[in-house]
Amino acid sequence: MGETPIRFGILGCASIARKVSRAISLSTNATVFAIGSRSVEKAQKYVSANAFIPPSVKIYGSYEAVLDDPEVDAVYVPLPTSLHLQWAVLAAEKSKHVLLEKPVALNAAEFDRIVSACEANGVQFMDGTMWMHHPRTALMREFIADPVRFGSPKSIHSTFTFTADPEFLKNNIRAKPDLDALGALGDLGWYCARAILWAVDYELPKTVTAIKGTVFNEAGVILSCGASLLWEDGKVATFHCSFLSNTTMNITTTGTVGTLHVDDFVIPCAETSSSFLTSTKTGFSELDTEWKPLPSEHVVTNELPQEALMVKEFARLVKGIKEGSLKAESKWPVYGRKTQLVLDRVIESIERGYESVEVVD
Repeated sequence: MGETPIRFGILGCASIARKVSRAISLSTNATVFAIGSRSVEKAQKYVSANAFIPPSVKIYGSYEAVLDDPEVDAVYVPLPTSLHLQWAVLAAEKSKHVLLEKPVALNAAEFDRIVSACEANGVQFMDGTMWMHHPRTALMREFIADPVRFGSPKSIHSTFTFTADPEFLKNNIRAKPDLDALGALGDLGWYCARAILWAVDYELPKTVTAIKGTVFNEAGVILSCGASLLWEDGKVATFHCSFLSNTTMNITTTGTVGTLHVDDFVIPCAETSSSFLTSTKTGFSELDTEWKPLPSEHVVTNELPQEALMVKEFARLVKGIKEGSLKAESKWPVYGRKTQLVLDRVIESIERGYESVEVVD
């Protein structure tokens, strides 16, 4: 007999939940066990529209009913950010492991309350930053951690943008202050900030300074913004995130002897094949007409998409905790909290007229 899969409950029928529902179905150690929405009819319609959800799924007309189901092991929470604190804390108190969409919270204080509830109840917390689980990410990490090929990090630049249509800018939850008040900063800037922290092995910067030119909608939600980060040893980073520019999602990080560049770090251009570029000790030909050596392209193939790998790892941790062989993995709250702190400081800098603000953990 096969092992019993981790049984997921999903709170809400957000569009991103379709992607994660598929990821759960593709993983080998998890299953969509229950769907909860604000009405049974809405949940039923969602299930009918998604063939990868098993027909045996339980359908509930409230989020509370999912959390009260004793057979549900873990919950995936794709609700608007303003609802994360309420439902993630309650899920933890009901002893459900929590896979929570990003941004995790509206600020670090809320983040801390969510993680404290998870820790107090012995459940695993993980945020839904999918690219962290792609095998390409581990290979890129090997390169930038190599003192011979990369050296010490000196600069990091990250961009995540897409052009939202008028309907999105008017009605999407990410443009509404009562639902996702962080707007593009929370939705896209989260990835940029995480990429920067990832590149420096999660060392927090000394200061964060928002870059002038933030664009707000009429309700005061950020549609486009950027920031610069500075470390005590002189490392620098910048990022830009926007709902108003063509789709771009890149990281360029430069060390004393090497450079890494990736064009599609958030969502790979192809689901099962991706690449990145590296160069080491780059120079020029005698007449400065060519690069020597040329950058190297590294192609990575993967059987499962990154979101399925995320689910698989989360379910592995949950299974270990249930069996008593593992404790909750603490690195995910640490990575998430540092990301949240950077976003907090960007907001503070904007509110203070684009002054530099210190980052205090």
